[in-house]
Amino acid sequence: MHSLDALLMFIEAANLGSFSAAARKLGKQQSSVSEAIANLEIDLGVTLFDRSTRKPTLTEHGHALLTHARQLLDANDKLSRAAQQLAGGREAQLSFALSDTYQSDVFEKSLAQLERRFPDLSLECLIAEDEDAVDLVQSGRVQLALVAAQPSYPPDIGFETIADQSEIGLYVSTAHPLAQAAQISGDMLRQARELRVNTYTHRDRTRQQQPGLHWSASSYLILLEMTELGFGWAELPRWVVKRFGAADLKELKVHGWPRSIRVHVIWSRERGLGQAGAWLCNTFLQAPA
Repeated sequence: MHSLDALLMFIEAANLGSFSAAARKLGKQQSSVSEAIANLEIDLGVTLFDRSTRKPTLTEHGHALLTHARQLLDANDKLSRAAQQLAGGREAQLSFALSDTYQSDVFEKSLAQLERRFPDLSLECLIAEDEDAVDLVQSGRVQLALVAAQPSYPPDIGFETIADQSEIGLYVSTAHPLAQAAQISGDMLRQARELRVNTYTHRDRTRQQQPGLHWSASSYLILLEMTELGFGWAELPRWVVKRFGAADLKELKVHGWPRSIRVHVIWSRERGLGQAGAWLCNTFLQAPA
């Protein structure tokens, strides 16, 4: 049986393109990462990395086995969640982060079931979007997060797509000039001020610095207020508008909108989940009744 730690080191090294970067990410010595990957190559009987270049690069066999390594970690995550649900003990506190892109009856029913099942559990819910939510999970600040599906995650982050989807639409104030147009083109949007959610990661800060007429806010509720005041157009979760701003906002008719958003539940592979966290995670993954 191959060590899960070795598989994680292999995935991190492949993802980051460096044994030293993988070591820093995992809090290990570079020699430990190099040795673990070398032993994994011996066990598998193949060479995973070409070390003749300045930075190690995946071989053809390495590329082929990387997918299987990720699948093994995913299977181990599922096994761990099932075991935690069967275990007798549970965590004293559960913290999770929630994206404002997601809200549904399933979520509200899940919290009601959680309260009945774990009445003494201390529960904390934070609002976070995109990479901010990933950072909260990686740092251990929260055990779980529900986030709009990201194109990729660090190897130490486990994720699955929940059964529910969310919807995002484009909105302006009913008094905004765009509200009078029957059909909106991309050029019309580019010429008007965009209101967007920002996060605090380096990648998103770079996006905020890109040229263009835009204002930003740290949450969708602040963004909704800015939109209601007529400062520009914004991508907003349809449930947020329905609950808090339906009377003052108009949804724009734009080709390709509204959009369905897949939602992921994410967790740390390194820390795993306690009994309550594993139960809540599996509940999110169940198909809605």
